[in-house]
Amino acid sequence: MFFNHWGCYKMNEYQAVGMATGWGSLLQDEQQLEELARQAVDRALAEGVLLRTSQEPSSSNVVSYAPFTLFPSLVPSALLEQAYAVQMDFNLLVDAVSQNAAFLEQTLSSTIKRDDYTARLFDIHKQVLKEGIAQTVFLGLNRSDYMFQHNTDGSPALKQIEINTISASFGGLASRTPAVHRHVLNVLSKTKEAAKILSNNPSKGLALGIAKAWELYGSANALVLLIAQEKERNIFDQRAIENELLARNIHVIRRRFEDVFEKGSLDQDRRLFMDGQEVAVVYFRDGYMPSQYSQQNWEARLLLERSCAVKCPDIATQLAGTKKVQQELSRVGMLEVLLPGQPQAVARLRATFAGLYSLDMGEEGDQAIAKALAAPSRFVLKPQREGGGNNLYGEEMVQALEQLKDSEERASYILMEKIEPEPFGNCLLRPGSPTRVDQCISELGIFGVYVRAKTQDLPTPQGYRMKPR
Repeated sequence: MFFNHWGCYKMNEYQAVGMATGWGSLLQDEQQLEELARQAVDRALAEGVLLRTSQEPSSSNVVSYAPFTLFPSLVPSALLEQAYAVQMDFNLLVDAVSQNAAFLEQTLSSTIKRDDYTARLFDIHKQVLKEGIAQTVFLGLNRSDYMFQHNTDGSPALKQIEINTISASFGGLASRTPAVHRHVLNVLSKTKEAAKILSNNPSKGLALGIAKAWELYGSANALVLLIAQEKERNIFDQRAIENELLARNIHVIRRRFEDVFEKGSLDQDRRLFMDGQEVAVVYFRDGYMPSQYSQQNWEARLLLERSCAVKCPDIATQLAGTKKVQQELSRVGMLEVLLPGQPQAVARLRATFAGLYSLDMGEEGDQAIAKALAAPSRFVLKPQREGGGNNLYGEEMVQALEQLKDSEERASYILMEKIEPEPFGNCLLRPGSPTRVDQCISELGIFGVYVRAKTQDLPTPQGYRMKPR
């Protein structure tokens, strides 16, 4: 059984809308913008577009609004439909990669020698395989992020930045921003434009995936365990999913890795218990960056992975979302190996790929570095990290490549062609910042949900060879 579903989307961090007009004329009147901004912020607070403050990230006693744009962002309808269509394919691809232990081992072999974090994740993966995978239901909640490449002829093209397979966020807040943008346009008496803003409820879709996995686990009294950080500013985004589950009479408990280390246990059948309560689904909203792991946290993660509870994601699916895997999937012929007999899916996937290059030691990596140093404005250097803010551009990238080019440490990075979207005018509303018009670029994120209830037959990776290093 394989339940495959594309979810909803975000733009400018939270929302997308398919319109055919810009906001140029509305951006000229500063007094009007100030008044619109005040109304938009009030509506955002009323709708629940909220974050905890940086001063009190562990408390909801004082909260503020999450940053958003004053006006909705424009998405060409053809590209939106393309992103929806290919999400099913990305769901299948991520699941296929997660089941292909040989592909993961070969792909990450150079990376794990130089990246301690990825190596620790891979060690857990190997331990689970050696003992035998206990879980029989697999759940993926991912988000594929795109930009619109501005081609030389002026046309836009959908190009993938990355796919997030762990802790894909903002599904909850994205469910609330359409009402804010409709309100802004209605204040301006632009009712026709307001009516074109698409409804968006990814938190419901994400919750439905968790609910399906919980149902297939087969224990009516079991809980969903949400692995959370103690200092979590984005808690309201998570609560939206929790509330959707509670409406289906599925109870969620929030615990830290430290709590799992102290109070988590497995019985002889490797069922997971937390505080004496059986756990059906483990939903990670923590554990995607090295700084989030102490030695105790690593031991807690191993305990969770060894259990028969449904992990979202399991360790193999987290590895499937690494930058190195993304780069390797772009090799000629690789998609055909992983998705045999599906040429249309392969074509849809490949159409979204930007140029991706290995930096492993050898001629291929040397050539990639030479390209980047010759034209640094065309590339971005990416480490094996999630959570944002880790990529290197321009002079920083050049300095890093000069330092790395003769070191095996370069294998812990990949090189990607820089996507060049067309900037547009909008107002970015942030707590404590003045209202001003900026030139913006946007990302479009499509959420995907899949549930697999038994191991599928995998293609034998005959003919799969890594290029010589």
